[in-house]
Amino acid sequence: MAKKLSERDICTKFITPALINAGWDLHKQIREEVTFTAGRIVVKGKRHVRRKSKRADYILFHKPNLPLAIIEAKDGESSVGSGMQQGLEYAEALDIPFVFSSNGKGFLFHDRTGLSNQMEKELKLEQFPSPEMLWNMYKQWKGIDENAEQVITQEYYSDGSGKTPRYYQRISINRTVEAIAKGQDRALLVSATGTGKTFIAFQIIWRLWKSRMKKRILFLADRNILVDQTMANDFKHFGDKMTKIKNRKVDKSYEIYLALYQAVTGTDDMKNIYKEFSPDFFDLIVIDEAHRGSAKEDSAWRDILEYFSSATQIGLTATPRETKEVSNIDYFGEPIYTYSLKQGIDDGFLAPYRVIRYTIDRDVDGWRPTKGQRDKHGNEIEDRIYNAKDFDRNLVLEQRTVQVAKKVTEYLKKTDRFQKTIVFCVNIKHTERMREALVNENQDLVKESHKYIMQITGDNDEGKAELDNFIDPSSKYPVIAVTSKLMTTGVDAQTCKLIVLDSNINSMTEFKQIIGRGTRVNVEYGKFSFTIMDFRNVTNLFADKDFDGDPVQIYVPKDGDDLVPPDIDEDEGIDEPIDNPPSFGGSGNGGGVGEDIYGDGWEKPRTYYVNSVPVQVINERVQYYGDNGELITESLTDYTKKTVQKEFRTLDDFIQSWSKADKKDAIIEELLEQGVLLDELQEEVGKNYDPFDLICHVAFEQKPLTRKERANNVKKRDYFAKYSETARAVLEALLEKYADEGIEHIESIEVLKLRPFDEHGSLMEIIKSFGGKKQYLQAVQELEQQIYMTA
Repeated sequence: MAKKLSERDICTKFITPALINAGWDLHKQIREEVTFTAGRIVVKGKRHVRRKSKRADYILFHKPNLPLAIIEAKDGESSVGSGMQQGLEYAEALDIPFVFSSNGKGFLFHDRTGLSNQMEKELKLEQFPSPEMLWNMYKQWKGIDENAEQVITQEYYSDGSGKTPRYYQRISINRTVEAIAKGQDRALLVSATGTGKTFIAFQIIWRLWKSRMKKRILFLADRNILVDQTMANDFKHFGDKMTKIKNRKVDKSYEIYLALYQAVTGTDDMKNIYKEFSPDFFDLIVIDEAHRGSAKEDSAWRDILEYFSSATQIGLTATPRETKEVSNIDYFGEPIYTYSLKQGIDDGFLAPYRVIRYTIDRDVDGWRPTKGQRDKHGNEIEDRIYNAKDFDRNLVLEQRTVQVAKKVTEYLKKTDRFQKTIVFCVNIKHTERMREALVNENQDLVKESHKYIMQITGDNDEGKAELDNFIDPSSKYPVIAVTSKLMTTGVDAQTCKLIVLDSNINSMTEFKQIIGRGTRVNVEYGKFSFTIMDFRNVTNLFADKDFDGDPVQIYVPKDGDDLVPPDIDEDEGIDEPIDNPPSFGGSGNGGGVGEDIYGDGWEKPRTYYVNSVPVQVINERVQYYGDNGELITESLTDYTKKTVQKEFRTLDDFIQSWSKADKKDAIIEELLEQGVLLDELQEEVGKNYDPFDLICHVAFEQKPLTRKERANNVKKRDYFAKYSETARAVLEALLEKYADEGIEHIESIEVLKLRPFDEHGSLMEIIKSFGGKKQYLQAVQELEQQIYMTA
């Protein structure tokens, strides 16, 4: 009878045959055990663990990457519908309309489209719907006619490796292609930095181009590096059908065009090269990093988009811009799909972060010059109170820069001096001073290579030339990139592990972009998380309700409408005017007395330089990324107590679980999965306690014992007397290793290959001295019981 069968048995014996009988192709349409998330990353010191990834039992496809149904299977003892709730949760995440649950005796069918008379109904095994039936229901639901079907069923590009898009990439691509096939002419896609927007763009263009719905396509970006990266990587499959518009030359024989928007709008004397193309030349335009320009009605992008207004236009961004002056949604419409930073971290595709906030005395108290005080150039300083907003713009306190450089260096020395680091400064003059201060703090490594620290700004050719090396994970130098604007967007720095904020960033758009420099995961180079050092309270923006929500459109009043005066300009003092091709960091002349520090022709207050004012860091606070996708604001001990007690209600519960576990490492992994930050707790409470004592102390208020104290208690009991001389020596060495390093370091049999164990013979010889592997593992378990006996 089916009742005794496991979930796998049910799939093999009943569900798969029922699908094949209904006409589903085993090799092309049925995929079993489909893992669709990577499992959230939980960082533990220098290593990490991943939480369980999400896995669907079956996904059924009309064609590759066009899923129609999801099936959750349960064992023979479960009811037919017991997998339905999980199936519905997965179907919602995966954008799949039809959901089935089965225990091998039949199916419960849930129709999310609303087309069926009953939303849920039971079916016999032989009543499972055919592929044609579900596809026809899908088409009816989506309103897809014959012409649209041709486009929608166009295959994805495949390089033959069998690599499939991630689920959110597939949803972005399919929804966009579907909307355009049905006649929509404007579309906005929002996907967090590091989630593969150019791959999404490539597949959308490929499918629309291959189906011949779109024949001439323009891909617009606002940085040379973005265009070049795109051509060399995702777009390379277009081959000789693709060209880059450069040197202001137009060749109309290609089909796929990539361009820098500055290159096609140009200066007054050679203006508007795009007008050499007829307005209907392109039938599809894709705008990368759409938040930078196209949202602003008077921007150069908007000119191009309006000139080619008959073309279908798709905006791609990680950060839709919605202020009172600027709106992506007003132009493109509501996003077709949004995949947020929080979702990316939850799924394990993006790296979690922690924040270290520094408070500087002068930032809190401000600074006022004495009457008639002059700066180091002899200029009398205007008498007023200067605060954090003035520093490095109107007033330079040179010691402040030195203090920031000291703290950054201190952190690098404690962790890894060769982790790729980006330092964001106020403007170009500030980057020059910061580079100098960092060089003086890291003289030993700068001596080895002057490229250890590089200023990478729009005006600095030597620095810009090193940008590719900074991005390249295999390139050792540069390690520290000091910048102002140039690296805020589109720079694919996969191995960046440290972001330093010493710039007043008020714009949520810019803040999200900067955080995006650290969110990429790189398994090969061991990049699974990153740290943000904040010297300007910029990370207060994490607490903003807009940090990771869906974008909310802000109404833009037109002539005759009510005018509501803006309370605050989100981007005040942040971006260069977008009409001018940006130099991404201001101009090279910034910062001298009475000079134009922005290079934009606006008159600014003069900048005073003061080197005699002492500055110090008065507070340092570490915050971690919590389970709910927000920074943990309570104390680490309170957070730990709350988290542990969700899993173990009493001290007895915890001790029992710990005692029963064959390997303590399994309990440690479980605690990490629950969000307990053991390494950080050790830093705060004491490095000499192991996880058991930390939890007993913090969560259940027990007096902790150090590892040394526990080891000494075992020695006093003369517990080793019953073993042979070699076995006794090995167990004593294991106890010492526990005292020095912790319980997780003695549980693997591999430890016997290391010193000092190898002094007692080979791995096999040591195990033999215990009478065999089983007896050795039993001896280790008994040793652990002795260690925790006082509990």
